[in-house]
Amino acid sequence: MTIFCSHCHRPLQAETSCLPRRGKQAPSASKPFRSTKSASKARRDQINAELQALRSLLPISAQEKERLSYLHTMALVCLRLRGAQLFPPDSAPPAGPALGSELLSLLPGFLLVLSANGKLVYISENVAQVLGLSMVELLAQGDTVFDILDGRACEDARKKLLLAQEEPGREVTFVSEMRTSKAFRLQHGGNRAVAVHGRFMALRWPASPSTAAFLALCTPVARLTADGDASSQDDLFQSMHVLDMTFTDVTESVTYHLGYHREDLIGQSWYSLLHPEDTDLAAAQHRAVGESLGAGAAAGTAVLRVLRRDRTWAWLRVWARRDGGGRAITCTSHCLR
Repeated sequence: MTIFCSHCHRPLQAETSCLPRRGKQAPSASKPFRSTKSASKARRDQINAELQALRSLLPISAQEKERLSYLHTMALVCLRLRGAQLFPPDSAPPAGPALGSELLSLLPGFLLVLSANGKLVYISENVAQVLGLSMVELLAQGDTVFDILDGRACEDARKKLLLAQEEPGREVTFVSEMRTSKAFRLQHGGNRAVAVHGRFMALRWPASPSTAAFLALCTPVARLTADGDASSQDDLFQSMHVLDMTFTDVTESVTYHLGYHREDLIGQSWYSLLHPEDTDLAAAQHRAVGESLGAGAAAGTAVLRVLRRDRTWAWLRVWARRDGGGRAITCTSHCLR
């Protein structure tokens, strides 16, 4: 009688079998072949060769290429790919590498281009003059604008970018500290405060988040000093309010910073001076100080735009605290130049 194999259905001989011998089991999906050292080295060599090829295509100097790590190389490649997606080769980017160093040196800050979700698309080379970090070094912080901002300001930046995205063409501004080099922090005592002013633009039609970019100019402002810093007293003024933020008193130095006389403000609401885009942020600070317990309790800081008497906007960093046994609010405002 002929016996057939249950696996391959071929006739079996007495001395043979299609089944693997004990100790030499065939590989399975759950137990693949182990990688040998030579195979691992071959894969590493192939990856290194691909990275070297990508590195050679980057439009940066040979000296910078030599300093690039694998992480930096991939970050720059991703930046270029995002730029190519938003600005195809047959279209000229409104702000791109074509801008010469002479032209960039005339700007009061550096140029920044973001995708709809906040990914970095372009940073002009003169960023090093503002932050002390080159474009390559800045990308080591992360690939979104939120990775280079001070963590406390990220939420405000998200709101402003969302507002600009909902209304393409509308200009928005937010001030935040940006990360800087260690040498810069040692020299200046902290990170750099930068005003980001820009808007979303539809680059192609039909307009969609994938075809829109946020174009911005990032301008340095005075350093955001700590409350009570003696070196910045000339830039400060104080105002006193009842709990609904109506002015009850203000120091005479407000005339120098905002142009108003003390009598002009007493009885007015603080909210009547605020920029419409900043009222939500001011209200959040107001609620926080209102919920704080006891006199002297503070509610952190907020960077706000306040209307001057000449109808221009002043940037203020405002500290608020409860005073007068909890029945009043005192604001210390630092004018950012």
